[in-house]
Amino acid sequence: MFNSFARLVTTTTKNLITTSRKCSVVALRSRKLKSTVNPVKFFVDKFRVRAVGGNGGDGCISFLTAWANENGGPDGGDGGNGGHVVFQSSYDVTNLNHCKSVAEAKHGEKGSTKDCTGKSADHNILKVPIGTVIRTEDGNVLADLEEEGSMFIGARGGAGGKGNAFFKSDVQQAPTHAEYGAIGESIIYILEVKSMAHVGLLGFPNAGKSTLLCAISRARPKVAPYAFTTLRPHIGMVKYSDHEQIAVADLPGLIPGSHKNHGLGIQFLQHTERCCCLMYVVDLSVEKPWDQFKSLQFELSQYSEELVTRPRLIIGNKIDLPESQSNLPKFQKYFKDIKVLPISAKMGTNISDLLKKIREIYDERIK
Repeated sequence: MFNSFARLVTTTTKNLITTSRKCSVVALRSRKLKSTVNPVKFFVDKFRVRAVGGNGGDGCISFLTAWANENGGPDGGDGGNGGHVVFQSSYDVTNLNHCKSVAEAKHGEKGSTKDCTGKSADHNILKVPIGTVIRTEDGNVLADLEEEGSMFIGARGGAGGKGNAFFKSDVQQAPTHAEYGAIGESIIYILEVKSMAHVGLLGFPNAGKSTLLCAISRARPKVAPYAFTTLRPHIGMVKYSDHEQIAVADLPGLIPGSHKNHGLGIQFLQHTERCCCLMYVVDLSVEKPWDQFKSLQFELSQYSEELVTRPRLIIGNKIDLPESQSNLPKFQKYFKDIKVLPISAKMGTNISDLLKKIREIYDERIK
């Protein structure tokens, strides 16, 4: 009975500690000024690379001539093996901007006299982000590196050639031939990053997605009063007091007909396939903001029906404008089952509530 009571007390204490930790977790708002220097690196989510394996070393043709042993026999060593080109998933990189168009491994060394084998070359290990999909030029998926440390051999190195000592036999005591090293493979791949963020921001152009990302993180996407200022995805990290970090992606704007390649199309929606939550950013200051939400869902369904059922968060932006305050009750009345979180990314209204909601969804889906 005492052991049962002790286990009950221990379980209750752990639950209280876990609950108190969840209540005390808050988002950390950096007070340090952001850099004004224009970024020189861009997010690269798709890259074409040629993987070239190293050639094997040639075998050696040699005969031993030592003191008092003029006919020592063949002693030509084998060549070393060429290196492989290996793609390895790692948290050290977040995109493909470090990749080169040709990833080449080193060649193996030639064999030498006195039965010395040439040195095999080291493998060329190219780090790629977690969730990188490797395809052929035809679009066939070869590998999906979704776990830390997963590897895929892109191009195998050639084997080293055999020296003339390898061909010695009872019949042929002094072979005068050796092998050339094998040539390494040369294959073209398409690298595609799909898992880059936990939360994805979806919305029409000028809905305030980039401004919102600037407000909740230290990211510096381009913000301007014209459409399609965001031409490529941007990543921002939201830090919390328990040292947890949540990645938020600002995706280019969608417009009606994006699935027909209108505007920037929907090819960048590949990044939403592994997001645990999708945030629809709706401009409440327009005449009919509910039409924006319906168009966003339709365009998303044209890319993938599964994404429509993904956990979502509807954000009504620009609540500081008078038009938005009058449209908010109409929006909530139009969608009775959907709760809208009104914010103002520019003025900072309800940003803290938004960060708490993001953390709740993250804990529920990821942990």
